Amino acid sequence: MTKYIMLQGTGSNVGKSVLTAALCRILKQDGRHVAPFKAQNMALNSFVTKDGREMGRAQAVQAEAAMIEPRVEMNPILLKPSGSASSQVIVMGRPVGTMSAAAYHNDYAARAFRFVQEALSLLAGEYEVLVIEGAGSPAEINLKANDIANMRVAKYLRAPVLIVADIDRGGAIASLVGTLALLDEEERSLVKGFIINKFRGDINILRPALDFLQDKTGLPVLGVLDYMEKLDIDDEDSVALDGRKSQAGGIRIAVIRLPRISNFTDFAVLEAEEDVQVAYVRDAAELGAPDLIVVPGSKNTTEDLLFLKKSGLESQIISLNKKGVPVIGICGGYQMLGEQLKDPEHTESEIGQLAGMALLPVITTFAADKVTRQVTACARGNNFLRMDFSADGLAGYEIHMGRSEYTKAAPSAFWLDRGEGETAADGAVRADGLVMGTYLHGLFDNDPFRHALIDKLRANKGLSAVQGRLSAAERKERAYGRLADAARARLDLERIYALMGLSE
Repeated sequence: MTKYIMLQGTGSNVGKSVLTAALCRILKQDGRHVAPFKAQNMALNSFVTKDGREMGRAQAVQAEAAMIEPRVEMNPILLKPSGSASSQVIVMGRPVGTMSAAAYHNDYAARAFRFVQEALSLLAGEYEVLVIEGAGSPAEINLKANDIANMRVAKYLRAPVLIVADIDRGGAIASLVGTLALLDEEERSLVKGFIINKFRGDINILRPALDFLQDKTGLPVLGVLDYMEKLDIDDEDSVALDGRKSQAGGIRIAVIRLPRISNFTDFAVLEAEEDVQVAYVRDAAELGAPDLIVVPGSKNTTEDLLFLKKSGLESQIISLNKKGVPVIGICGGYQMLGEQLKDPEHTESEIGQLAGMALLPVITTFAADKVTRQVTACARGNNFLRMDFSADGLAGYEIHMGRSEYTKAAPSAFWLDRGEGETAADGAVRADGLVMGTYLHGLFDNDPFRHALIDKLRANKGLSAVQGRLSAAERKERAYGRLADAARARLDLERIYALMGLSE
């Protein structure tokens, strides 16, 4: 019989996703066949499964921690904000439409719970343990009646719940007491304890507060976890970029922080390189004189291109490129680097046509159907930065709604193997080697390309190549091991396992 534990929070960004990943890795280390689950996720960072469906990036990370293949049943409903208080709704990996917040919460969510039930049934038939993550807080009064991600799941499964609070942001004790007080009697009966996350300092100073919390609620604190710097684990959404600082290094890469930036996990592996500083830039004044500019993916390419124009970033990027600063565009960023965006069906916005930056000879036309697939790429003398880079077996994925066509002949960036014998040219490299666009998400996770790119940028500054760089896979495994060790040292696993009906 499948065992469950559910992590809910006093709010968003308190660390539920990372703690879920930690428990998945710990349970795997302890010999359990474990999988993650989150009924409904709202995020712009997504993952494409092997069968070409889309799910939340956080659940893919948690599956990776559990050492299993990600699948959409782990996140049956994904909401991707598209602006104007609306989101694209993705159910079991496929888009079903764009809905306003009111339409989704007041009408669709309750009907969608059947997909949550079906996904849970499938996972429970295959896994010994499910570690379940809630969304936001279970005590949001305006959303509670139609919330399908928190207590509705706990009640459906009769799953024990631990409530997580972030003490680093302040008010953790009050948030825990208040959250519990706003639950109804049945919901409170499922809450079995608390976890305090992101603690800095002397635990002895905190003990009076922990004692008060238990006296006030009758529930134990089952862990006080230390604040962990630079986990090197993919974040769920762009709120994680607030205040983020990459280490100072020999190379500075400016990633444009678009208002609707998506899949910024493309750059996590660059942040982890010791000699690379990644700066997420919001306006022209912050751009400075980087060694490389990256225009990332976007959930709404047209609106984000308008942002670049109005903010002055577009003209600044073009000016710096004329002075020799190289530019890479990924997915929506690639589309923006072209000559024109066309949206005849108003797929993205009410704007039917918009001039691009004209840094690449391509025109993109948006359509209602969405491309989502894992691909393998090869490079045949990719001449970006005059690298003449060649490699086979580069892994990545496509996730876009636009189709880009060349307005004149241009060398492609890569050739994609899309499976079942289908191959296609991808992207473009400008003749001078200073601009490249590609639809290939996950490009920098490929060690040969990332290392060649950084070494070329270093050489352009008169710096020698760095030897002995870690692979992306090695960094991830070290990160999961470090996370599991830190959580194991601070969680009362004996009591948590007992709540689940397991022995440690």
